[in-house]
Amino acid sequence: MTETHEPLILDLVAWVAERPRPYAEVMDAWRTSCPRLPVWEDAVDRGLVRRVARQGAGAMVEATAAGLAMLCAAGRLAQPAVSRPPRPAC
Repeated sequence: MTETHEPLILDLVAWVAERPRPYAEVMDAWRTSCPRLPVWEDAVDRGLVRRVARQGAGAMVEATAAGLAMLCAAGRLAQPAVSRPPRPAC
């Protein structure tokens, strides 16, 4: 992975950490066919985001504990827009 690639992964994880996003919205915004810039694929492979099924909402993407820890370490952990269980302290 290149240093240029890492900030984009942080951007994706931070965007999803704000609130779970519909899978289709994430794919529309982040999927790429460029083999040199697989942001979505790398975030999933590293366990930073995950796709989950939500009853009535369909497939959603949310940040994992590892993704939140990465944001925390980078000083980029935003407060959630909706009420959820407390996040781990940085």
